[in-house]
Amino acid sequence: MTALMWFRRDLRLGDNPALLEACADGDVLPLFVLDPQLWGPAGPSRRAYLARSLRSLDAALRGLGAPGLSVVRGHPATEVPRAARAVGARRVHVAADFGPYGRRRDGDVEAALDTDGLRLVRTGSPYAVAPGEVRNGSGDHYRVFTPFSRAWQEHGWPAPQDAPDHRRWLGLGQGQDGGTTELPDPPLPDGLTLPEAGEHAARARWTAFLEHGLEDYDEARDLPGTDGTSRMSVHLKYGEVHPRQLLADLARRPGTGGGTSGSTGAAAYRKELAWREFYADVLWHQPRTAREYYKTQYAQLPYDEPGALFEAWQQGRTGYPVVDAGMRQLRSVGWVHNRVRMIVASFLVKDLHVEWQHGARHFLHWLVDGDLASNNHGWQWVAGSGTDPSPFFRVFNPTTQGRTFDPDGTYVRTWVPELADRAAVPDPHDPSSQVRAAVGYPEPVVDHAEERREALDRWERIR
Repeated sequence: MTALMWFRRDLRLGDNPALLEACADGDVLPLFVLDPQLWGPAGPSRRAYLARSLRSLDAALRGLGAPGLSVVRGHPATEVPRAARAVGARRVHVAADFGPYGRRRDGDVEAALDTDGLRLVRTGSPYAVAPGEVRNGSGDHYRVFTPFSRAWQEHGWPAPQDAPDHRRWLGLGQGQDGGTTELPDPPLPDGLTLPEAGEHAARARWTAFLEHGLEDYDEARDLPGTDGTSRMSVHLKYGEVHPRQLLADLARRPGTGGGTSGSTGAAAYRKELAWREFYADVLWHQPRTAREYYKTQYAQLPYDEPGALFEAWQQGRTGYPVVDAGMRQLRSVGWVHNRVRMIVASFLVKDLHVEWQHGARHFLHWLVDGDLASNNHGWQWVAGSGTDPSPFFRVFNPTTQGRTFDPDGTYVRTWVPELADRAAVPDPHDPSSQVRAAVGYPEPVVDHAEERREALDRWERIR
């Protein structure tokens, strides 16, 4: 039998159950569809990184003797059946997609394939435990993280699988029915640099973190001025590595016990993976929360329309150093430290009184690891309207946050070069007006204490 392997958020050969199922069928066409519904809204970071990841996958397939990765451009409901017909494939293999758009798209593709007597076969997912699998005692989904994480851990996940040892690959020629296109190679904007992409890069980064970062992760992960995080979010986003591989490696570390016991670093990292899966589960059960308030009463809270202050926040010109450092880091490397993501989100929602959706869209445009569930529900957490929310009355003081989590100013000095000179700027978290004028750094665009009171006054109106 001839099969088609449709890659999406699983751009790897190792531990790919859907690919193994396709290889078991016989001859395999590896395919990627440049979907305008996803490619169009993606910002420059995600476009460029995806292109590099596809090139890495193409090279890996060629290493197995394949003609490479066939890439087509168009709507999947048209292009996937067309490619299947071109090579005589009877089955199309995928890892299940649980996002709002992905579910609709796959339903359309399945219906289109069915008219030709073809099957869409879903095997596995981008998660250790697929959304919808973890339920409480009454059979309902969890709305709070802690009980979800316990049930998620008890549910467990399968062990990773090896890469296929397969030699029967097919390709679509440029002139064949199927309309193949060149692998995309979009340019990067000036000043934007991205991490190395691909399965090999993901494994190398993870191995380095296990050896040098895991032990101190529980404490170092909150300090943006140190290299204390794994930076694996982008590799998980594109499926260059699967979370069950990370979980399996954590379980094998000395002293981890393979469960919830063991080193605090391993336990903290498992918890972060559980948060990722929790947000995916919440979005699967309530897809409206991708754009709407999880707690609907917060939609009544009065907000300001984004204007000049919003633009200052986007550009990292608010006059609050840790906020500006975060927003400039976003534009420079397509990534922001998680602690700083919370600080800049709080500043937008509660100091500038702009709705979380505007900030979430800006982040998704620039983040290389932009994940709809994690990003948008993380923003709702800060806005007080999500699951396990930070209470709305908890308003981050950006100056205090900077001093607490960046005590020596390393992070701020790295991303706000105006404040880098230690002699000229002795206090990078609250430089004086004279220092600001001398180095060309702006005054604060708002008074935090006043805006905190304003935010709480608005909140009182809807309580």
